[in-house]
Amino acid sequence: MNPSDPQAPGKTPTPQMAEASAPEQPNPSWKSVLIENVVSISIALLLVFGIRSTLVEAFKIPSGSMIPTLLIGDHIFVNKMAYGIKVPFSDWIGDKPIYIVKREGPKRGDIVVFVYPKDESLYYIKRVVGLPGDEVRTNGKEVSVNGKPVPKEEITGAERTEVLARLDADIYRDPILYNESLDQARHLMMLDQMMDPPFGEEEAVWKVPDGQYFVMGDNRDHSNDSRAWGFVPFDNIRGRAFVVWLSLQINWEDKAVTFRPERIWNSLN
Repeated sequence: MNPSDPQAPGKTPTPQMAEASAPEQPNPSWKSVLIENVVSISIALLLVFGIRSTLVEAFKIPSGSMIPTLLIGDHIFVNKMAYGIKVPFSDWIGDKPIYIVKREGPKRGDIVVFVYPKDESLYYIKRVVGLPGDEVRTNGKEVSVNGKPVPKEEITGAERTEVLARLDADIYRDPILYNESLDQARHLMMLDQMMDPPFGEEEAVWKVPDGQYFVMGDNRDHSNDSRAWGFVPFDNIRGRAFVVWLSLQINWEDKAVTFRPERIWNSLN
């Protein structure tokens, strides 16, 4: 055994021979803890708002203009990259979004969320019917695009009963349900048989300008849309709605709650 070994028999370790202990770390001050937490929260918020601004944003449906596709109380996700990649926060700060990469614009049948052209503090959601250059013609309750009637097939019988049951549509006197087709997009649409056309019986024609879109609600006789106030500029469009992630309606006056679990994660057509 090495006699210089401090653990050799008969040897008592001296202070110099004892293992050095780690220096004590000072407790962090409350200021450094506060700064660290503020920085962490700020980064987290920046990420959350960055995602909302450029990738996906959540919206709640407050009105019935898109029944039967969307119900009051539906919470939806909107794909904000559907028509291009934007500079983060550019559509919140400036008059219009700044695109890093601009893709093809909306297609007929897309459900889009946009800034209402007549009041930019409001967001609307409608379905694209007319693209730039299209001629949209309405004649009472009939709609044509570029001289061709928009195809629709009435839903009857048990299927109609089933759809109406999940729509809470008893407020409408005699709704007629259709499967309507806009190009490749096939979706539900509703007319109110007992209601006159909301914008009159006379034929009206709109020529959609470049860079703008003609939009309508699926609840055709109860929708304030392009028939009333005109076109939606591309720069007003914030994204394409693609899924319902929650369906919950709270009526504070009646103290009633309507929860529709069967609608959760329903994709939107």
